[in-house]
Amino acid sequence: MNRRQLLIGTAGAGVGVVVRPTDAFAAAGAGPGRQAGEAGALPMPAPSRTLPPAMHVQDPSCTRIERGWVFHEGDVATPAPEGHNATYLSVKAGNALGAAAMAFDDSDWAPVRLPHDWASAQPFERDANISQGYRRRGIGWYRRTLRLEADDRGKTIALRFDGIASNATIWVNGSVVAHNWSAYNSVEIDLTPFARFGDDLNMIVVRVDATAMEGWWYEGAGLYRHVWLIRRAPVAIVTDGVHCDPRRDPAGGWHVPVAVTIGSIARAAVGVTIETILLDPDGKPVTTARAAASVAPLDPVVATLTMPVTAPRLWSIETPTLYTVLTRVMRDGSVIDERRTRVGFRTIRFDADRGFFLNAQPVKLKGVCLHQDHAGVGTAIPDALVRWRLERLKAMGCNAIRCSHNAPAAELLDLCDEMGFVVMDENRQFNPAPDYMAQLEWMVRRDRNHPSVILWSVFNEEPMQGTEAGVEMLRRMVHATHALDDSRPVTAAMNGAFFDPVNVSSEIDVTGFNYYQGDYDRFHQLNPTKPITSSEDTSAYETRGAFASDPARHVQSSYDVEAASWGDTHRGTWKKIAERPFVAGGFVWTGFDYHGEPTPHEWPTISSFFGILDLCGFPKTAFDVHRAHWVDAAPVVSITPHWTWPGREGQPVTLLVMSNAERVEVRLNGRVVGEAAVDRIMGNEFVVPYAPGRIEVIARRGGSPVARAAHETAGPPVALRLTPARTVMAGDGEDAQPVTIDAVDAAGRHVLTANLPTRFAVEGAAIIGIGNGDPNSHESEKGSARSLFNGLAQVIVQAGEGRGRIVMTATAPGLKPARLTIDRAGLAPPAQVAVTPATMAIREWRRSPAMATRPDPALAPVDGDNNSWAFVRSGTPVDPDRAGRWRIYRTTVTPWRRVAQEGGVIRFAAIAGRAELWVDGTRVAVKDAASVGPFEATVPPGGGVRTIAVLVEAAPGVASGLVGGMTLEPRAR
Repeated sequence: MNRRQLLIGTAGAGVGVVVRPTDAFAAAGAGPGRQAGEAGALPMPAPSRTLPPAMHVQDPSCTRIERGWVFHEGDVATPAPEGHNATYLSVKAGNALGAAAMAFDDSDWAPVRLPHDWASAQPFERDANISQGYRRRGIGWYRRTLRLEADDRGKTIALRFDGIASNATIWVNGSVVAHNWSAYNSVEIDLTPFARFGDDLNMIVVRVDATAMEGWWYEGAGLYRHVWLIRRAPVAIVTDGVHCDPRRDPAGGWHVPVAVTIGSIARAAVGVTIETILLDPDGKPVTTARAAASVAPLDPVVATLTMPVTAPRLWSIETPTLYTVLTRVMRDGSVIDERRTRVGFRTIRFDADRGFFLNAQPVKLKGVCLHQDHAGVGTAIPDALVRWRLERLKAMGCNAIRCSHNAPAAELLDLCDEMGFVVMDENRQFNPAPDYMAQLEWMVRRDRNHPSVILWSVFNEEPMQGTEAGVEMLRRMVHATHALDDSRPVTAAMNGAFFDPVNVSSEIDVTGFNYYQGDYDRFHQLNPTKPITSSEDTSAYETRGAFASDPARHVQSSYDVEAASWGDTHRGTWKKIAERPFVAGGFVWTGFDYHGEPTPHEWPTISSFFGILDLCGFPKTAFDVHRAHWVDAAPVVSITPHWTWPGREGQPVTLLVMSNAERVEVRLNGRVVGEAAVDRIMGNEFVVPYAPGRIEVIARRGGSPVARAAHETAGPPVALRLTPARTVMAGDGEDAQPVTIDAVDAAGRHVLTANLPTRFAVEGAAIIGIGNGDPNSHESEKGSARSLFNGLAQVIVQAGEGRGRIVMTATAPGLKPARLTIDRAGLAPPAQVAVTPATMAIREWRRSPAMATRPDPALAPVDGDNNSWAFVRSGTPVDPDRAGRWRIYRTTVTPWRRVAQEGGVIRFAAIAGRAELWVDGTRVAVKDAASVGPFEATVPPGGGVRTIAVLVEAAPGVASGLVGGMTLEPRAR
């Protein structure tokens, strides 16, 4: 038992938390709760009683920098410089204007924690973009003050944004350090040349332009993935600088080739030793290798090593066994940098006749396409919620994920490695121009060690796929991909042009079919040596809990009978894939519903109908359809629809039964009303006159029952119920999970037909998002109120810090309330860079030449004179000068709002020499002592530009000046 699990057992110690399996989630005043799978039970899995494993840490030099940010929604106009001198200065390094300026007043900006998707809180508006889910995205700004300690000086320092939606400009200390043109790639900035240390604080500013669209789906807005501060030794492994994908030899042996890219900011060449150790799943060393390298300044070097391995345990979908390559860089015998890269030993192969092989065994790809948003949180999905979403897919037998249509968060691939999914990793932009080729190459470098990744996809549905130009574009992208990774095939998700005389299928390793299922056979006949897979299929429509289509109300039947003109039903699609061994498998569009692209409708529909699960991860009928198709290891049976149809007594109800058994038998109130041999793909339909009571299906193999499913007629709702995904959460301030709200009748049965408003509150955690899976709902996805939709709603909670308990309550008019208690285990939060309060630092000064006599405080260089007075920063002493002991330091500032309104205090950390302080032509303070010391003075209220002059008289033969930092602060209240 690891420490994470050990702490669970004592999570409630001292707070009286008790959770009993039989009644923890029973609604107040209702009958006993139904266990998962029973008639009348909640259509969700039973809560887990353990914490998930901690996320893998590959690079210990990375620390999250996700607290202490402030945010402004909307653009901030940059003022035009006035005059020649201001124009001259405005284009110099470090002198950004407006909201990018170091001294900009952001005191009225909103504090936010990252990841952050500001679009997820926007209202739905009819004249906003339909594809983005009728939400405005716009432009936003982020700022953060960063303190780097003195002992960080000399280190390699970087800042990495894992995802910014969409276009971004980034400034550090007033200098532009990066532009980025995609929401889906990481942006890493070398801070080393810009960094300041100690009390000389750093300012990070990001302007995000989310009016730019890369997709026809909801893309979110802002710093929506993790952000990291990286601090490494001067000589260290670069980001994504370890390539160690295991390979099988032709003779059947295994080895791990390791290529390590090392960079250096040192002033001279440095000799280092690189050591790699292969650790087995239990952390025990298996084999090791060493190599020496000399690393020149600012010139990366690649060291290569090989580790032979005997009979490793294989990674597979059923048993995703992970090893770790520990890579160390040593200097003078000491470890100065390391990485822990998880790898899997497995072979992959696509065969033109028999499909996909994993470890030399045929595996049908039972896949889904995934966008990256969820109800309530948009694209800023907590890591724990990503895991929960994958668990929902695993439960229906899914074994493959297509990252549609972009590189995913790194955490998703880590989880696919752990949980046993194979992945089609997809590039966003079909463009070999340098900016976009760099995005493709970044994706391959980052992801090429993941055993889950089996295919690189370079595009999705590009109109140029059947043109000569398209072929030439793709040739270059395939070449770049293979140059970085020669172990995986490249595909492209084509939607036509398969038989055009010129088309991109000639250049890819595996042809991806988006739909066009009628062309599988012809393409295979004409291209008998070319492997193919369905890269996207189905596009069927379902509204969860609805069993009759109503186009006027934008409702789609959940009987698996509605599909787009270019697609097919879930059953019809899989039939075409399953009966063709040469088709490697399929990827259903989509695993989950997503915001935007409300096909086949428009306003007021704001999200898709394509998902097997809805926006919240609640299952539709398609979930049971695919369980029957895809689950082989356990018996499966389901029955659709529910059995609560008041007013329809005696009328026929069509039942859809899905199973992987041999025969099914349907009973109504104990009486057999139908039986049949199972059609595993298309299912079995029965028409039964409705009578209240219990409808049940029994699945049999060899004549013996192996599985059952049933519904009972529910009575009117009498109480609410709260059901978490887990009974325990980590008290680390990061852990998150969905809590389901439903209504139950007097017998404790789930009331699927309940559509009523609910309100909720939580202590010990924060509500970060809410939803109910209704694609037509315009209720806010933030706050503390949400209606049940066809019986269900969801609240996503994020735990507070420390050991304790989380208490959640839910209420609805006329129903008895529900109360839920969740243990909160005392686990340390992930390390975060300390929050540094913003202060108005005055750093930049003009310093006069030395003068023999006290100068006039009004003396200043003329506009445009950028040569006779020095540009200096506070903290810079000046040596004695025979020309004289007097100097003037001048600057202008625009005080922050509170100082402008109430006045403030100017504080100099240290001035060497006697000094006079003048503000707007008035002397406000005098420092009489010539020795080095602090100095401060009160500044009267006043807005606009203020002029500050400091006259400094040096002591004879001693350095003088503004030798410490200087701030302008509000007066204490």
